[in-house]
Amino acid sequence: MKLTVIGFWGGYPKENGASTGYLLEHDGFKLLIDCGSGVLAKMQNVVQPEELDAVILSHYHPDHIADIGVLYHARLIQGFLKGKLPALPIYGHTQDEAEFKKLTHDGVTKGIAYKPNAGLKLGPFDISFLKTVHPVPCYAMRVEAGGKSVVYTADTAFKEEFVPFSKNTDVLLCECNFYANQSGQGAGHMTSTEAGRLAENAGVGELILTHLPHYGNVEQLVDEASKEFGGKVRLAEEFMEIEL
Repeated sequence: MKLTVIGFWGGYPKENGASTGYLLEHDGFKLLIDCGSGVLAKMQNVVQPEELDAVILSHYHPDHIADIGVLYHARLIQGFLKGKLPALPIYGHTQDEAEFKKLTHDGVTKGIAYKPNAGLKLGPFDISFLKTVHPVPCYAMRVEAGGKSVVYTADTAFKEEFVPFSKNTDVLLCECNFYANQSGQGAGHMTSTEAGRLAENAGVGELILTHLPHYGNVEQLVDEASKEFGGKVRLAEEFMEIEL
C-alpha cells in the first residue's frame, strides 16, 4: 500500500498549496480520500483525474470537498478527449442528504452511500469507520490492505474511542489544528499533545500530523507531539510518499 499526501492544510489552502486530500494505492487501485480546495491541481503531479478508481469523503466541509465539482469537469472533459469514462464512484455518508445528492452528476460521477456501522470493501481496501467529534457528521477511516493499515482521523476533537480504533496501525494520519497550549474541543479539532498521546496509547508505527494551522511555527507541533509519543513524528508535506 502506498500513501501520497496531496494537500494537508486545514480550513483553506495556504498560497500554492491545497487543503485535505490523500491518495492511497494498492494493486493498481487508486483511491482519493477527500478532495479539498487545490487538490485537483496538485493531484495531477501524481495521478490524472481519469485514472482515479474511486473517491471517499469524510464529511462535507469545503476544505474536504471543494474540488469535487472541479473533478467532475475534469472527468467530463477527458471523456470527450479520450472516450467516455465510467462513472466515478464517490463514497460519502447520507447524514447530509443535500450534499450527498450533489455527488451524482450526469453519469460522470455517482454518489454511493457508505454505512459506517457495516464497514466497506472498496477495491483491495477494507475500510472501517468511526464517527468523530466535529460540528457536522464526520467519519474517521481505518484502511487496510496487504496486511498493512492507515488510520485517517479526518476532522475531530479527541475521544477515547480513537485508541482502539487506531491500535497498532502502521500510519496514523492525525489532524493537528491546534498547539499544545490551546483547546480544540469546541472547534472539533485536536492538539499536538492529544495527537501524540493517541499515537502512544494506540501503539502506532508512525504519526503524521496533518490539517495544519496557518499560524505559528508548525514545526513546534512535532516537538509537542513527540513529548507524548516515542515513535516517529512528521508533519504532512506536499507529495510526501509512504510505502507500507
